[in-house]
Amino acid sequence: MKLQLYSAADVRRALPMAEAIGGVKAGYVQLSAGRAQVPLRVPLNVSPDDVTLIMPFFTPDGGGALGLKLVSVFGSNIPRGLPLINSLVMAVDPATGAPAALIEGSSLTAIRTGAASGAATDVLARPDAAVAAIFGAGVQARRQLEAVCTVRPIERVYVHSLVGAEAFAAEMAGAGPIPADIVIAADAREAAANADVICTATTTRTPVFDGRDLRPGTHVNGIGSFTPEMQEIDSVTVRRARVFVDSVEAALAEAGDLIIPLNAGIIAPDHIRAELGEVIAGLKPGRTSPDDITFFKSVGVAVQDALAAQIILRNGPAMRLGTTVEL
Repeated sequence: MKLQLYSAADVRRALPMAEAIGGVKAGYVQLSAGRAQVPLRVPLNVSPDDVTLIMPFFTPDGGGALGLKLVSVFGSNIPRGLPLINSLVMAVDPATGAPAALIEGSSLTAIRTGAASGAATDVLARPDAAVAAIFGAGVQARRQLEAVCTVRPIERVYVHSLVGAEAFAAEMAGAGPIPADIVIAADAREAAANADVICTATTTRTPVFDGRDLRPGTHVNGIGSFTPEMQEIDSVTVRRARVFVDSVEAALAEAGDLIIPLNAGIIAPDHIRAELGEVIAGLKPGRTSPDDITFFKSVGVAVQDALAAQIILRNGPAMRLGTTVEL
């Protein structure tokens, strides 16, 4: 059996952000139309701070994408100086069922998660959005900013993070579509109150800004929290916003940002307006007014990995990427 191996460097070359955003959009449409098989991920709780997730996928369109992702989110790695996230994606040939490739999954995850916010920003943010705010300064925060700047003409960026903001600003200013004007916010209010688009990419269990600080017309992407106990976005924001999700089933099972205000009676289940795939397909409305506050909550679904892997397997051979091994 021959297997293709794609390194992190291969993934970054074979999965450019603009293509990743297009792929995620296509995947969300398949998901909302019921054409994709992406069971809820299986969590293996290793310790209170450490979890390993298993995420299988099959999408039939465009030749099909079949496989699974194994991803570990180990909070205990942070004080050790080790990566928070480690991941591997196995792609399977949908025609034969044979394993086709092993793909470094942490880079893929960062890009496809950024692409999800890029897709939501493209569909839900005001066309004239020019100021972004990023909460967090890690690998994922970098990809969030790249994605937002890919779909909107961002002119200024505020970054707010307890650690790493200076390094983030120095590295990201002027990189690709990102403007040179990156401001290290003095506090969360300065970042939230000045932004047209906000991305939160942290591991906190408590809200990172006060929803009362949001201006009318702001779009928020919440991607950091992924368990019922984590609440990166406060209930005020959720109540004020038109809310959209990647998957209603996954959000109601895993998104503390929504589960906590639901359980408190602050919102009802119908406060979730639609899945993003329904908006992309034109089946349900997204933003209805320039003054709408919109909130996209993503817990991450395997359809994103499926389409990202499909792009890598398409681009990789043409770019002479990857290493072939015989098993």
